[in-house]
Amino acid sequence: MNIIEIARLAGVSKSTVSRYLNEGYVSDESRDKIQKVMDETGFVPKRHAQSMRTNKSHLIAVIVPKISTETASAVIEGITAKIAEEGYELIIANTNLSTEKEKDYLNLFKTNYVDGIIFMATQLDDDHLRLMEQLEVPIVVAAQKVEGYSYVTNANYEAAKEAVSYIISNHHHRIGFIGVSEDDEAVGIDRKKGYLDALKEANIKKEDQLITMGDFSIESGNKLAQQLMSQENKPTAIFAATDHLAIGAIDYLKSAGYDVPKDVAVMGIGDSRISSFVTPKLTTISYPYHELGMTCADVLLDSMKQPIQESKKNVSHFILGYRLIERDSV
Repeated sequence: MNIIEIARLAGVSKSTVSRYLNEGYVSDESRDKIQKVMDETGFVPKRHAQSMRTNKSHLIAVIVPKISTETASAVIEGITAKIAEEGYELIIANTNLSTEKEKDYLNLFKTNYVDGIIFMATQLDDDHLRLMEQLEVPIVVAAQKVEGYSYVTNANYEAAKEAVSYIISNHHHRIGFIGVSEDDEAVGIDRKKGYLDALKEANIKKEDQLITMGDFSIESGNKLAQQLMSQENKPTAIFAATDHLAIGAIDYLKSAGYDVPKDVAVMGIGDSRISSFVTPKLTTISYPYHELGMTCADVLLDSMKQPIQESKKNVSHFILGYRLIERDSV
């Protein structure tokens, strides 16, 4: 008895039986039909035996910096939706923002424990790149640009530039910036560059005292907004590299008696769920994180069909779009 016979007796396709055996998505009706035939014929699949014969585990690893974040959750949902169609399961490796754990997981997965890896990187160093080069399975980088590897990311520079241009169009010319470490290329470098180039395009002089840097927390946004507003010549607007930083800035401004946006406008990036519930509702940039996850999975599944050395040469780069969400804070 094999899956072709199971499919014939159950009245479904061979691929449907394959997805069922690999615990992928199958409708309840098809699932019942397949299980009924398996029960009647005594057919018992053995995943380990399958893996040994095909040298495939039907497992895909996703290395994430913090699984509790909205971004990671949306990306994982997109990945899961796509790989389930192909009969794959997901292993989620949560690093809790530890670069050392990222390296540990890359080392763990570098052989055939999994068939492929999607890596939501934040701060990459030479050790990361060395471990990625040693991988014997395909890898796709999510939300960062890493030359020499397939990646799917957002248009961070373009989005930040448009956001600041939008603030300028609302008659603001003294715009504070709250960013993060430039070890993070996407958020730390690209979004800051978008801010600076928007100022330059509008013939607004860069002022170093208006540029601040913190971490990704709401508390950091609060603290840095206080720093910006302590200046004698205060900004009339604040652009934050993330929604959480922007929300922290709004929290400080309101506590200090400022009216947002009448006294100080605030804008973020990310369109987090909380951004539409704060007062005032946050003007922000929305990214298609679910689509990003699905695209990562598509690229990885395609790479997994190729010999490893060939897949390392045939890299793909995707930069996804964004939407400016006008609310009440600018």
